[in-house]
Amino acid sequence: LAAGVCYNIRYYPLCLEIKHRLAEGLLGPIYHITGSYTQDWLLFDTDYNWRVEADKAGPLRAVADIGTHWMDLITFVTGLQIESVCADLQTFLPTRQRPPAGVETFAGKQQTPALTEPISVTTEDYGSVLLHFQGGARGEFTVSQVNAGRKNRLTFEIAGARGALAWDSERPEELWFGQRDRANQLLLRDPALMHESARAFTNYPGGHAEGYPDTFKQLFRSFYDYIARGDHRASRPFPTFADGHREVLLCEAILKSHQERRWVNL
Repeated sequence: LAAGVCYNIRYYPLCLEIKHRLAEGLLGPIYHITGSYTQDWLLFDTDYNWRVEADKAGPLRAVADIGTHWMDLITFVTGLQIESVCADLQTFLPTRQRPPAGVETFAGKQQTPALTEPISVTTEDYGSVLLHFQGGARGEFTVSQVNAGRKNRLTFEIAGARGALAWDSERPEELWFGQRDRANQLLLRDPALMHESARAFTNYPGGHAEGYPDTFKQLFRSFYDYIARGDHRASRPFPTFADGHREVLLCEAILKSHQERRWVNL
């Protein structure tokens, strides 16, 4: 049986390039990792989606919906598991206006106002989480679905003993390499300049943008190629149920940390 989870952001070509460069030791020991995943589609109290209701989507929203993608990506590119968390969550809009019919994700701005009813909301609009990684690295990330102007932006910066790497999903063709004693560098996605492990998941030459829809294509290709090869004992080159289960455990730990106002170990 082959089963996967749709953590598609792993499949941006430069994220795969970062994974390779970190495995080669480009940065040396990793000191700390910071980043965010921000959106604005739930900024107003008239913005509604089933995700805001805890009885439909669970007690976590921003962390579970988008924070899990950030945590999975960081674990994937660094190979470091998160060992403990300390979280602060906030619901800025405890009352929202629910229309009589459902609203598709990101579709609220395109719809005309209609009759609504007020509902109580307990799921978080914002979250900030401190992280301890295996091996001693530290980290912090924020998630927000009420960050005006940010439509769907995931960022991270990984700082090590010999340099730093940063990537921004709204500028997915650029990889920033920070150095102390030399000029910083900006690598533009170009298969000719990338490691073969990342090149295998880029289909266009440099200067021809590869974006969000392509990540799904590459994930699905990886999944179905694995099935076609027929050796289900081989290592799975895609996000698995084990990865998804790990994110569930992280969400539970983050919620517990917020509720009990303390660090929680996994």
